[in-house]
Amino acid sequence: MNIGEKIKRLRLENNLTQEELADRCELSKGFISQLERDMTSPSIASLVDILESLGTNLQEFFSETVDEKIVFRKEDFFEKEDEEVGYRLEWIIPNAQKNMMEPIMLTLAPNGAYDEHDPHEGEEFGFVISGSVVVRLGSKKYVAKAGDTFYYKANKNHEIVNKGKREAIIILVGTPPNF
Repeated sequence: MNIGEKIKRLRLENNLTQEELADRCELSKGFISQLERDMTSPSIASLVDILESLGTNLQEFFSETVDEKIVFRKEDFFEKEDEEVGYRLEWIIPNAQKNMMEPIMLTLAPNGAYDEHDPHEGEEFGFVISGSVVVRLGSKKYVAKAGDTFYYKANKNHEIVNKGKREAIIILVGTPPNF
């Protein structure tokens, strides 16, 4: 880790000059300059003072967190298709199983069905983008058309079926992840 480079970046993010940072820490401007160019190393006490002046602490400063990916594109998706039953699943957030919720895009062919699922822990939410589907939850059936949403606890057998003549596309979000 380049301590000096990271301190300089934090100083600039805080809109401070080397002199302003030095004054806040009771250090010399020359010391801050040498530190930022990795020509000298601070004592722990000086580093703590510098970091406090920059609005952080030792733990945050030395943690090597990698920025999480926020935006995903079509090429990031993972797909599973079952032509026999008539559905295609697209995991639209890669590795979502590690998250609290797992969004997928479900495409159902005309008369296609998504596998019947046994009761399990969690909840499921759906948004019908196009077409219409029948959501079966236990012995009850519900129709959801384009623009409709559905939400249920997954504590009964459940499945989603396209009884229409057109393809149906649904965004499904399950929590905890289980698709």
